[in-house]
Amino acid sequence: ATCVHATLPNPKTEEKPKIGPANLSGSKRDARAPGRVADRADAGYFLFMNRESDTGEALAPRSWAAFTARTILGLIFFMAGFWKVFELGAVQHARGLFVEAYADTFLPTWSLWAAGVAIPFIELVCGALMLAGWRRRIAALGLGGVLILVTFGHLLAEPLYVFSAHVIPRTLLLVIVLLLYEDDRLSLDGWLARGAAPR
Repeated sequence: ATCVHATLPNPKTEEKPKIGPANLSGSKRDARAPGRVADRADAGYFLFMNRESDTGEALAPRSWAAFTARTILGLIFFMAGFWKVFELGAVQHARGLFVEAYADTFLPTWSLWAAGVAIPFIELVCGALMLAGWRRRIAALGLGGVLILVTFGHLLAEPLYVFSAHVIPRTLLLVIVLLLYEDDRLSLDGWLARGAAPR
C-alpha cells in the first residue's frame, strides 16, 4: 500500500499576505466602475478644490476674476436678449425703440428697422456664447458692436446722456473679459484648447 503524507502548513514559516497602502489602493481601483468613471471623479475633485483637472494646479485669482466678469456680462446680455426676443418681440423692439424714436433724425428708416430687429438676437446669441465661454472673440465682437451702436443712438437723441447706469458698466466688464482672455481657465474655449494641446 502506498502511503500519502499530507504536508501541513507551518504557521511560523508561511508567508502571510502583506496589507499596505499599495494593496488597499489596488483593491479600491478594482472596486471602481469600469471605464473612466474614476477619472471623472478625480476631475470633479480637482474642480471642487479650485484646481485644474488636467494639471492639478490651483486656479489663479485672475482665472476667477475672468470667470466672474464673463459670467456677469453674459447673463446681462443673454437675459436682455431673451426678454426682447420672446417677451417684447424683436419687431416691436425695433418699432418702439428705433423706428419711432429716431424718425426725425437723418438715419434712414431701413437702417432703424435692421438695427432694431437684429440687436435682440445679437444680445441673445452672443450673451449665451459669453456665458458658456465658447467663441468668446465672436461674442465680444458682437456685444462690443451693440454697445457702440447704443452709445451712438443715445448721444444722437440726447448729447448729454448719462451712461453710468447702462453702457459704462457693461463696457468695463467687456474690457475685463478681453484683458483676462488668456487667464479664463474656466471657459469652454480654454478647456478645448488644453484638450487639443500636445502633451
